[in-house]
This record gives sequence, structure tokens and C-alpha cells, in this order.
Amino acid sequence: MKKFERGGLVLGLILGLLVGLALALGVALWVTKAPVPFVNKVPQRTADQDAAEAERNKNWDPNAPLAGKPAPARAASAPPVAAAPADAPSTPAAAKTPARDPAAILAGAPVPAAPASTAAPAKSAKSVADPFIYFVQAGAFQNSDDAEQRRAKLAMLGLESKLVEREQSGRTVFRVRIGPFDKQADADATKDKLAESGIEAVLVRIDRPAR
Repeated sequence: MKKFERGGLVLGLILGLLVGLALALGVALWVTKAPVPFVNKVPQRTADQDAAEAERNKNWDPNAPLAGKPAPARAASAPPVAAAPADAPSTPAAAKTPARDPAAILAGAPVPAAPASTAAPAKSAKSVADPFIYFVQAGAFQNSDDAEQRRAKLAMLGLESKLVEREQSGRTVFRVRIGPFDKQADADATKDKLAESGIEAVLVRIDRPAR
């Protein structure tokens, strides 16, 4: 009984192996004949297409994209400008120095002077003189000592001043003045300098004496 069971088991194993081999062989044959995905979907090229591509590649130049654009055609040349008539009058600005003879150059002859321009120079406008002269009065004092102290202070600032005496309401007044100035701008600049130093000053204008 046991021998019969062993024989049946061995026979089943052999039959199973044969059936497995047959199935594997069938699957292999089916795979080789079946179309491959994504490969057979590409359209096949014809012989005419291959011939046309070969003709295009025959004259292909790899440097063609690097070549520049063809130069535009030149425009038609403009007609020559008519020369000015020989007898046209020349302006004084166009006058030139007369040409020298080469023989005179070798002989050391002096260079002829160019003709002087006949145009008269424009007359410059006469500057109008200021009818006034200006002084900067740095103070008026009743005591001469106070006036001299103010002059000393001005001298320390580098300003030269004069002491002027004048009768006013029956009293003598000592005035300290800087000047004269021909231009009001110079007098104003001196006045501003005194103001920066804490000295109060006034601008005095006097008629310029007739010459």
C-alpha cells in the first residue's frame, strides 16, 4: 500500500513538471510574437522620405546660421553738386594768404603779409562812472579819546580809518570813517565785516567832485 502511494506521488510530480514546462514554453512563444508596447506605435518611414532627407543633408552647411545677413544694396549715388561760378564775390572771411613762389622760399625772401580786413572794429560802450563816492562810518563820538579807541579796534581788524571833526549843534563831533570807496559794493562788504565783529556802522554817500 505504501509503495503504491509513493509511486503515485512521484508520478504526480513528474506530470506537474511537464505541465509547467509546457505552460512556460507557450508563454515564451506568445511573448515573442506579441507587439512590444510604445515601439510599434511609431509610424514607419517610407523610402521616399528617406531619399528626400538624404538630398537635404547633401548640401547642408553647419556654418550657415553663423553667417551675417547680406549687405543691403547701395543707394544710387547723388548727382554731383554744381560748382560755384568763378566770378562769385568772396567774403572777407574767405581771404587767404597769397601763395609763395618756391624759388622765393629757397632765396629766403620775406613772406608777404596778408591783406588787412577792412571791417571796422565795433566800438565798445563807454562805462558810466558812479556819480558818488562812499564811506563807511564806524561811529561818531563827542570825545576824541573814544574815537581813537574805535580807530585802534578797526586797525586790529586790518581796516584803516580816518578821524573827521565837524561842528554839529554847537558841539564838536569826532567821526571815524573808512574809505573812500569808488563802488558801493566794496563799501557794503566793509560794513558787513564790521557787523560781524559787533561794530555798528552806516553807509555815507557823497557827491563825486567834478573833474
